[in-house]
Amino acid sequence: MTVSVEVQRASKSKKIPTKTNLARYLEAALDGRHGDAKLVIRIVDEPESRALNRQYRGIDKPTNVLSFPFEAPPHVPSKHIGDLVICAPVVEREAAEQGKALDAHWAHMVVHGVLHLLGYDHQTDADAETMEGLEIAILGRLGFPNPYEARQTE
Repeated sequence: MTVSVEVQRASKSKKIPTKTNLARYLEAALDGRHGDAKLVIRIVDEPESRALNRQYRGIDKPTNVLSFPFEAPPHVPSKHIGDLVICAPVVEREAAEQGKALDAHWAHMVVHGVLHLLGYDHQTDADAETMEGLEIAILGRLGFPNPYEARQTE
């Protein structure tokens, strides 16, 4: 499996993972679920995240990660599976509020976004259970703890 990622840094944050780490998170999320793939990760600040979230989801606030799946027209070969837009300030704030290591939360946002690109969702309890189980397993293989553990013990 070959993964190609373009990272667009449109954020002022100094706490963005390296391209190497972002690619490692992507590869872990895709492993066994997809062949060769290309995608874009755009890292933004709150105004751009808010505008995109409002335009595409009707929610007028910034969010941690947005996923934009890509499906090539028939008879057009493409390995591009989509784009992720990750809001660095939201990810940083959530990690601090939830008492999580920043790198672990970044990994979670990338894995979560990639699973959405692959068609996974969390609209129903059953879908959420499936998706969260995959996230926990993938993050565990990357050496990160269960991102839902604190929420489950509250």
